[in-house]
Amino acid sequence: MEDDLPSKYEVIVIGTGMTESIIAAAASRIGKRVLHLDRNDYYGGMWASFTFEALQKWLEECRNGKTSNNVKESTSLTQGSEKAVSIGNQFSTVFNIEEKWFIPEKLPSSGNLQSEKVTQTEESPKDNKYGQTEPETTIKQNDKLWCQAKVKSLGRKFNMDLAPKLLFSRGTLVELLISSNISRYAEFRCVNRILTWQGNKLETVPCSRADVFATKNVGLIEKRQLMQLLTLCVEYKPESNEFKGFEDKTLKEYLESKSLTENLMHYVLYAIAMSNDTTPCMVGVERTQRFLSSLGRYGNTPFLWPMYGTGELPQCFCRLCAVFGGVYHLKRAANSVIVEDDQCKAIISDGSRLDCDHLVLGVADAPPEFLGSAPKAGLSRGIFIIDRSISVTDKESLTLLQFPIKGKEPITIIEAGPSTHVCPPGLYLLHMTAKQIDNAVNDLKPAVEALLHSDFADGINARINTDTQSTQTLKEGDSIDSKIKSSDEAKALKPQLLYALYFNCPETSEYDLSRNVPKNVHLCSGPDLEIDYEFAVNQAKTIFSRMYPDSEFLPRAPDPEELSLEVDEAAGPPFQGSEESKEE
Repeated sequence: MEDDLPSKYEVIVIGTGMTESIIAAAASRIGKRVLHLDRNDYYGGMWASFTFEALQKWLEECRNGKTSNNVKESTSLTQGSEKAVSIGNQFSTVFNIEEKWFIPEKLPSSGNLQSEKVTQTEESPKDNKYGQTEPETTIKQNDKLWCQAKVKSLGRKFNMDLAPKLLFSRGTLVELLISSNISRYAEFRCVNRILTWQGNKLETVPCSRADVFATKNVGLIEKRQLMQLLTLCVEYKPESNEFKGFEDKTLKEYLESKSLTENLMHYVLYAIAMSNDTTPCMVGVERTQRFLSSLGRYGNTPFLWPMYGTGELPQCFCRLCAVFGGVYHLKRAANSVIVEDDQCKAIISDGSRLDCDHLVLGVADAPPEFLGSAPKAGLSRGIFIIDRSISVTDKESLTLLQFPIKGKEPITIIEAGPSTHVCPPGLYLLHMTAKQIDNAVNDLKPAVEALLHSDFADGINARINTDTQSTQTLKEGDSIDSKIKSSDEAKALKPQLLYALYFNCPETSEYDLSRNVPKNVHLCSGPDLEIDYEFAVNQAKTIFSRMYPDSEFLPRAPDPEELSLEVDEAAGPPFQGSEESKEE
């Protein structure tokens, strides 16, 4: 079949990851002719979100490896001293994949025998110890029995992120989404709960001034100390002497100099500064400032989460690129890069030569000779389907937890429920991300063991006590109601782990991606360890300014109603919608 794509572009972008998509949108927005290719049939690359079925397909592709490119095909399209360089490298896939179910393939034939969603009902009143009458609390069973077949049948209701991240309310990405008017393509929800792990239990982190003074986990003197410390961090300026002498010390050492209690130091270090024992003082202060500056803009915590998963965000930028003329072609690979005299002249794709002035490449598609030695480690990731929240409350929460690991970077944990459209009703998705030390299973093990019940749920034994994880066998006709007597006991149960996926992926944010590349080739990193998108946005800005130093980066896009359309009067007046359709 003859290729119908034009053969010349100002910018060719290969890969639809976050950084690549931002650059494509920025180039298209200033009128550059952009071609955006991706060998996959989905957007996002390692930033994508998948339904359960699509996740299985992706895992299969990762296990089988990528197909090699046809270099012979490329050499016939070179000219003079040009050289064809094959695309694809060691960053193109994930590794150490481990997938496991903790529930049976099908439900047992007898009765109501497994995990449930707990609710409260009011029945006959009784007197409490103060002589007051209050309703008796019982547990009502909602008939939530889980097996592999049932989870798979709801597979299309999942949006499972490969790179789950949050947005600081006043962070770089939120400001960019607003200033460029791309925010209209996405929906967001506030993270309404931040937890910390202290004393072998989960505690809620007070974020706002009201939270600080309302919490019972911090004493009165501690509350004053905390407010003073947070005020110091917010008002800090480089010319201040507050942190003089601590420039080469850790944040923990600074906090110790303030005579803070261990309890207070834990909240500041692990939850607000999102740091650990070894974090440099000024890095911790910068993180604290970023946390505090985003409070109160949209909610009680500093963070936002994209509805339908973080894989929506690269697509928002792709959409803007297409609106301003960018050409998209999924399921189309670039086979090789044509190079001459330290310049990229073209790419070869599906037997066609496509010339370009600039080539933007996701790191997974870069030729090996554009890269030096590969980083030895990456990210450890875990995606878990669980039957209830890690900390049950009266209403569904969107939760962030920085799980502390002594001497190491904390494990970032994000829990999202059905109201965010990432999983079906009655289930939660739990994401864990950590710096790779060993493999994903071992790196995430401390948090998994602390937070989740990972024994096999055979549908016959009901868990009664979370501390001992004791079980009680149900007989046919029994219900969970008869075994659990109080809502507190039910809420204390750890979530049952239904499904777990572990994998490691490359982390290239600290890798020099410009050292071995031709002058007009620009490499983009994959997902990094940080909780937000600061690195991806800043990298996109840097690359764009290198390409077009005199152009504005992503100026505001007009709304559809602001666009001026030329109308052929001979064809009659433009279509006028009804008032109802306008209101919609």
